[in-house]
Amino acid sequence: MYAYVIRRILATIPVVAVVTIFIFLLLHLTPGDPAAVIAGEYATPDAIEKIRERLGLNQPAYVQFFTWVAAVAQGDLGVSVFSNLPVTELIGQRLEPTVFLALITIVMAILIAVPLGTVAAWRAGSWIDRCTMLFAVLGFSVPAFVVGYLLMYAFAINLRWLPVQGYAPIAEGFWAFLQSLILPSITLGTVYTALIARITRASVMDVLDEDYIRTAHAKGLAPRTVLLRHALKNAAIPIVTVIGIGIALLIGGVAITESVFNIPGLGRLTVDAILHRDYPVIQGVILIFAGVYVVINLLIDLSYTYFDPRIRY
Repeated sequence: MYAYVIRRILATIPVVAVVTIFIFLLLHLTPGDPAAVIAGEYATPDAIEKIRERLGLNQPAYVQFFTWVAAVAQGDLGVSVFSNLPVTELIGQRLEPTVFLALITIVMAILIAVPLGTVAAWRAGSWIDRCTMLFAVLGFSVPAFVVGYLLMYAFAINLRWLPVQGYAPIAEGFWAFLQSLILPSITLGTVYTALIARITRASVMDVLDEDYIRTAHAKGLAPRTVLLRHALKNAAIPIVTVIGIGIALLIGGVAITESVFNIPGLGRLTVDAILHRDYPVIQGVILIFAGVYVVINLLIDLSYTYFDPRIRY
């Protein structure tokens, strides 16, 4: 068990190294001179050179890389070129909306998709199964921003049940906070729910054809017991895997969803930084997202030992 955990933790080191190099090269592989882009179209050569000195772009690439890595290791992600504030401070200001939006979306998607996919597999060919597959296809086909605008038009503009845009911090009241995240969570979770439901259905259907399922039925076990204790648990590894992989969908969808609903989170911060060519902010946010993705997938790998003890060895 401990050997497996150590191996999985050590396996993340090369991944982190590759991600770090890619994020650093993001600044250098961008077409044009970053200093000239930041300075503006009418900047003088002296102004551009000052920006290059401030960002350290006049140093060799390897010096810049190790300087940046050393700073990141100390928690220093640099200073925003546009706002002149530390990147860590900007991320801290925008962290709450994104964290709560992602958590609500993940919990909602799992609570809906896993039972839906399980029942669809159990009643394969029924109207429940057909409706589930229709939802899965539509969930993948319709872009997130279209879903967001449709929900906004129906529930915020027409029915006026929920706010159109904006974010209410949890300190201002739980109900206002929850109302501001209902539509964004549904928008962000549509693709995620469709993905999990489809994989759950396929995994449970494969397990239901196994001999031990027929043996469990022959022993007289209740259908619910067979479905939950025998089928679902043995089909859990593909489901847990796709939950981890789907985190990438959430990270990509956060920027779109926060822009549609005007939520001041990390996704919106990323979009604003890209528009202003604020490279330190772009690097910092991508580094945070990549780190979260690596950690979550590590936890997913470690959870395999619960569903299949053979993996420990």
